[in-house]
Formats: sequence, structure tokens, C-alpha cells
Amino acid sequence: MGRWANKYVIGLTGNIATGKSVVRQMLQHLDAYTVDADSLSHRAMAPGAPAYKPIIDAFGQFILDADKNIDRNLLGSIVFSRPEALAKLEALVHPIVMQAVGTLISRAPQRVVVIEAIKLLETDLSQSVDAIWVVDASPETQFKRLVGPRKMSETEARQRIAVQQAQADKLSQAHVVIKNDGSAEETWKQVQAAWGAIAAKTGGAPAAPPVAVAPPAAPPARPAAPPPAAPPARPVAPPPAAVTQPAAPPTTAPPIGDLKVSVKRGMPSNADGIASFMNASAAKNVSRMDIMMAFGQKSYLLAHDQTDRILGVMGWQVENLITRVDEFYITTAAPATPIVDALVAAVEEASKALQSEVSYIFLTGNVTPEAGQSFLKNGYEATAIEQIKIPAWRESVQEVLTENKGARILSKRLREDRVLKPI
Repeated sequence: MGRWANKYVIGLTGNIATGKSVVRQMLQHLDAYTVDADSLSHRAMAPGAPAYKPIIDAFGQFILDADKNIDRNLLGSIVFSRPEALAKLEALVHPIVMQAVGTLISRAPQRVVVIEAIKLLETDLSQSVDAIWVVDASPETQFKRLVGPRKMSETEARQRIAVQQAQADKLSQAHVVIKNDGSAEETWKQVQAAWGAIAAKTGGAPAAPPVAVAPPAAPPARPAAPPPAAPPARPVAPPPAAVTQPAAPPTTAPPIGDLKVSVKRGMPSNADGIASFMNASAAKNVSRMDIMMAFGQKSYLLAHDQTDRILGVMGWQVENLITRVDEFYITTAAPATPIVDALVAAVEEASKALQSEVSYIFLTGNVTPEAGQSFLKNGYEATAIEQIKIPAWRESVQEVLTENKGARILSKRLREDRVLKPI
């Protein structure tokens, strides 16, 4: 039994580059609340954050870069080559991260919580969760991911793989194993099956992901959580199976004066419809498989009219308590304002349920002036990366700008309190 009352907590682990974050994102699609403990540890090292000064005191000023940030690559090269240095770093950061994790879980409205942590089984966190899920991939797949998308050198990649606890040890303690050597669709099927099988054992009723209805009415309240119940004994779990939304068929547009916009959470079953809309609205060449791959990193919101025709698509994610909207497509066959209003209301409702602190929207040149003004009317402000003072926020924005050069940045603070407050 886990340590958090009235929550069912899944500990998600696996060695480097096995695809833990992909599985965590997929569980979020099924309406679990997810925590990336490893990202929280990075955030705890930011200037002013609780672990910043203790780490500098322990390792020296030379680990700082020109902007006085801790150079994580340099620090990583030190600790991953010296086990005693890694133990020292973990002793400084782990208690701070665990306090933040506890805060997030205690105030999460969702019943099911997922904690992703590469060192889950090496710490007492393994005794705090209700079930352990391990993501598995072959050493060859891990190596290709590290030297490919992550751009590590071959030497560093092999060192990172070698220094970790044997994957076999993790697998021996797993209640659920997700194999992640194949396609995103194959991984998604495994995640759905594991989620559904657990629900079937406990007689859990299916529940759909949250659906937001457009303004002018205020965004609807999140559906009430199931009545509290004592967490089940391991390894039985209570999460409900998800109900996916079918892709909307093309229909004739209703008269503009009669337009009613609603927003639905996109699911992998909508991949064809999402790809088709992007291709038609932005002259792209996106395939269904491209969208399936994207579902491993982000979520989609689909704006529909009353005939279920797609009017707009928003690609977004919440990572490290930061919302980033890096894809936005809208039809030209309907006014932009009600579509933008609906999507903004939906992404903010979902972001607040995930305890996001700030929202950033990245707009490219294909966004019409009406759509841009609609974001501003919803409380967003144009900003530049130089104006972002919080290091974790600035780093998150820079990641998107690296892939979307020239994008306009809009920002809005979603909550005043921060989990890892500056000291």
C-alpha cells in the first residue's frame, strides 16, 4: 500500500533512453496526474532554488557557466564517472525533490498519479508507490536514442548506459512491463491494455478524459473525482479505462451566426483526423504516424463545431509545471475568436489540473491577426526570452525556439505560488 491516502500511485521507471517519458505522457492522456521527478531535480538546481547553493558548496564554483547556472553537462560528467560524487549529489537533491513530489500529489485532483523516476528502485520512493511499472528497451535502442535525438557522443552514451542499475533488476520488481523498442502505436496499445486490465480487476467504471466547452460561458469545472476509497493492495490498481474520441467526419459548415464551439481532448484514435486537418489548414505533409509519434511528447486539443467538424487543433504539453503550446492550426472557414477562446479555456483548464505555473504559446507566421488578437484578449502578453527571469521557464521556452525559430512568444501566469520556491 502506498503512502498517499486516497491516491493510487504508479512508480514509473526504466533505464536511460528506454522511453519512460513517452509512457508517462500516454498515461496522462488517460487522465492520470503525472510527475517527472527527474525534471524536478533539474529545477531544484536552478539559481535561487533550494539545491543550488548546497551543490555549489559541495562541488565548487567551477561547475557554473557564464550565466551562473549550474552546468548540468559538466556536473553529469563528474558524477557519472565517480559513484561517490553521484551519491553526494543525490543526498543533496533527493529530499528536496521528494518534498516537491509530496506537495504535488497531495493537491492533485486526480485519483491516479504517476511518478517517473529513473532512480525509483534505488530509493525509498519504491516503498511509497502502489505499483511499479518498468519501461524496457534493448541496449541497442537506448544507444541509438542517446546518440541520435539526444546528440550524445558515443563514449558518453555508453558510459551513461553502463553506470545504471542493471535493467534486469528493475524488471524483476515490476508489476507491469512496457516494451518500447517498436512504434509509438505498439507502445500505446500496451499502455492501454495495462490500464484497462487493472481497471477490469477492480471493476472500475470507464471515464472519458476531461472535455471543455467553449466560452462565452466560463470554462466548466473539472468532473468530480470518484469517492475516496482506501488504496488497494499491490499490485491491483484502480485506474479506469479511457474512452477514446472518434475522429470527426468532414461536414458542411453551419451558418456563422449559429456557430457553437466545443473542445475535446485528442486521443491517438484521432490521429488521422488531426493529420488531415493540419495538412488542409497549413499545407503540411503530416502522416498519421507523425501524429502517433507526437503523442509520446504532447497532447492535442480539438475544437469542433456542433456538427463535429474540426475547426482548430492545438498541440501542447505540461512539463516541469510549465505549459507550452507549440502547435496551433485553425480553419479559415469560421471566425477565429470563438475558436481561440474555446481552445484557450480548454488548455488552461487542463493546465491548472496539472498544476502548471505558467503558460507559453508560440505563434508562427501563419496565424491571422484576428487569432493573435484573440490570445491577447484572453490575458496573454507578448514577451521575449530575455524578459523571462525564472531560469526553468526561460530554458523551457528556449527549447521550443530552437525548433521554431522566429515564433512569437505569448505568456500568461496561471498561478502565483511555486512548488520549488526560491530561497
